[in-house]
Formats: sequence, C-alpha cells, structure tokens
Amino acid sequence: MPLVELRNVSKIYHLGGETIRALDDVSLDIDGGEFVSVIGPSGSGKSTLMHILGCLDSPTHGTIKLDERMIHDASPRELAFIRNRKIGFVFQFFNLLPKLTVLQNVELPMVYAGVSGRERRERSMRMLQMVDLDNRSKHRPSQLSGGQQQRVAIARALVNNPKILFADEPTGNLDSHTGEAILELFRELSTQGRTIILVTHDPEIAAVTPRRIEIRDGKVANNLDARLAGLDRQAGSAAAAPALG
Repeated sequence: MPLVELRNVSKIYHLGGETIRALDDVSLDIDGGEFVSVIGPSGSGKSTLMHILGCLDSPTHGTIKLDERMIHDASPRELAFIRNRKIGFVFQFFNLLPKLTVLQNVELPMVYAGVSGRERRERSMRMLQMVDLDNRSKHRPSQLSGGQQQRVAIARALVNNPKILFADEPTGNLDSHTGEAILELFRELSTQGRTIILVTHDPEIAAVTPRRIEIRDGKVANNLDARLAGLDRQAGSAAAAPALG
C-alpha cells in the first residue's frame, strides 16, 4: 500500500492574465521506506510538487492520499497538524534559529506538538546522538560548521518521528566533501526504513537515490527505479547468454 498517492494533480496560477500550470495532471505513488529524488531545472515544478506533498500547499485539481488519509482538500489548520506529526523538512540554508541553542532548535517541533519538557530533552538528545552532535547541544548555530548545522536540521526534522523526510537541495550550501557526508547520512536513514524525498536540480545528487522522478514543465517526464532497471539488465544479459551444454 503506497504511503503517498497522487492522482491527476494540477496546480494552476493566474498571473497578469496568464495561466501557469506549475503542475499538470501528475499521478504517482511513493511507498513507505523509499529513498526518492525529485529532479528538474528551475521552474520545472519540482518545488511545487514538494510543497503539495509536504502539506505546505493544496492542489487546484486532483486527489492526494497521505498515510491512508485524503489531504487534498484539508484546511490550513489540518495541514499544519499533519506537517507537525507526519512530515520533516531539511532545507538548503538549514533554517536554524540563531538565538536558540542546538538542543532548543531540535526541540522546537515538539514544543508545537505539546510534548513535555523532559521528553523533549530526552528525544532531542537521542537525535543529536544519532547525528554525532550530542556534545554540541549547548552551542549556537553560529558556532557550528555548515555540515554540523545541516545535521542539526536533520535531527530536528526527525525528532517527531515523521512518516516522510523532505530534503530540499540539502547539500546546495555545502562543499562537496561535506555534502557527500550528508548524503551518506540520508542513505543510512533510508536503510533504517525512513521514507526520504530529496529535491534537487543536480543529476549527480539524484544518482545516489534508488528511484528518480524527473519533472519537466509540470509533468512527470521520467520515473526511473534504478533497482528495477538493474534487474531488467540482468534479465536481458541472462537471456542473451549462450546456453551451455
């Protein structure tokens, strides 16, 4: 059973007498535990798709089911509740609050969820330990490197145990070595059964994910599952091999 189901989803804007179809009749499924990249150039519709999947926006047409719940016509308040409980976000520029400590930044989603102070601290420290930053819990973001700040953002995104983790250009503000370390962390999370949707314009970054969804002009131009493609190649090689005997 898919964790996310989109059927004939469109997002239409009317600007200055012009009609812009940011998404145009998109249908796709994403299963729980998948590591998926959504790739496309600027203006392709990939960010619009992420906003709709992440309950930051609603479609003009079509239906969306998330974790067995129809959400395409949910109210802003309902969408906010779903975001807090079921979705985590990691952004290019980290979006950490500079006046809060690392621990307080990670705790923030739980404050909105009404979690008690003691539980907030315990869960936040577990997440910081997972990303190897529990020894920096009292630091401010300005005292951390870019890679460390991104790991704090990942801990914050995971602290409410979301169904889906969205990563929007998560290595775009990092050097290549640090970016690879962040991608390796996503791979590790994926092996633990986390559902991760990585949004990027970079084919090299998209190549690390088993499945790639390419968006062009608001449509799904390509939906490649590298695992299935590998099986197809193996089957083709086996069929082409000469019979022994």
